Amino acid sequence: MNSSAHRTRWTILTACGALLTALATGAAVPASATVSGPTRAAATVPLPGLDPAALEAAIGGLPNADVTGALLRISGRAGHWSGTSGVGNLRSGQGVPSDAHIRIGSISKVFTATIVLQLAAEHRIELDEPVQRYLPGVLPGGLPAVTVGQLLNHTSGLPRGAASPDFGDGSPEWFATNRLKSFTPQQVVDLMAGQPMQFAPGTAQQYNGMNYYVAGLLVEKITGHGFADEVRSRITRPLSLHDTYVPDADDVRLPSPHSHGYLMVKSPDGTTHPVDVTEQSPWPWAEGGMISTPADLDRFMTALFRGRLLPPAQQAELFTVPAVASFHSSQCRTEADAGRACMTMGLMRVKASNGVVVWGKTGSRPGCTSGVFSTRDLSRKIVYSLDPTNLNGTEIRYVQQIAAASFGSVVPAA
Repeated sequence: MNSSAHRTRWTILTACGALLTALATGAAVPASATVSGPTRAAATVPLPGLDPAALEAAIGGLPNADVTGALLRISGRAGHWSGTSGVGNLRSGQGVPSDAHIRIGSISKVFTATIVLQLAAEHRIELDEPVQRYLPGVLPGGLPAVTVGQLLNHTSGLPRGAASPDFGDGSPEWFATNRLKSFTPQQVVDLMAGQPMQFAPGTAQQYNGMNYYVAGLLVEKITGHGFADEVRSRITRPLSLHDTYVPDADDVRLPSPHSHGYLMVKSPDGTTHPVDVTEQSPWPWAEGGMISTPADLDRFMTALFRGRLLPPAQQAELFTVPAVASFHSSQCRTEADAGRACMTMGLMRVKASNGVVVWGKTGSRPGCTSGVFSTRDLSRKIVYSLDPTNLNGTEIRYVQQIAAASFGSVVPAA
């Protein structure tokens, strides 16, 4: 975790690790679903067939104490499936919209990395040049040179942030009370001041959201435009992603249709009750503050994987995992990785025990955990969203079930 703000469950991506632990499916009630049969598949390793019963079970049994609702969208040449489960509004009992707007958390990093790689393709930055060259005075003094590429693939070794009461204690109670509170990217970056590097730049990999706050500031410095403007002009407008955007700093709304996000909060008498946290500050910004929909995320990843957004040299960086160890990170801990790095400049790589390799990203915000993954050839793409009621990651078992039913099991390292 990369700052006091990111020491809390509600600001970091914990679902990455969920895809990298043992996966199992259990009995569950059916979800509403639509299915179409597989067509010509082109994956190097054969994909498992889509099993409607397994997919329904993967997101079934909702609402419960841990998750109020879920949606899953599967597309690609190897078959289509979509389903929802649970409720999107505890008060009205309304179901989960299949086209819901969602807070995508750290999936935002894929957009950020894409723009930085575009700037590299335009020769406006060099990936192997120190970020301090482009952003003098932004990083705390005394840090060693960290390259732009090391930011993107999490090999920078940048410090974790110092503890700060302004960023809370990580409890549902604090977030429910302070969910509209906002911080600037520079305020987050400043939390690194006086903190030690995690390791020498380029020698290991550790997932660290600080990298992408700096990357967002780099985009603004190089282009002279706001990060949201660059996302719009470079990605969402060309791809007609009408429901994907970077909210303004003071825009706490989530457009309709959407599921409501809740946290179970303790009352003074010790009882718990759900608090609606659907409206919340989008302060994670280029690191994790964007909003999108399943259809838009599918369209974005399809265009990205097909090379519509990047020239070949930069496209290759999306699928290049650095040959370094994973440093105290829960993201890369499968038997296939065996303690090695698993993240690229924007994506993460996951290999199932059946040999299927998928690429994508997960993200979390309080009240919403989501992910988007695909085989390299786009034969199978998935987008999921869950609405957890706590900050301790108990929704991970549903992520595991979704991954297992969609691609196959992942074996954890010993």
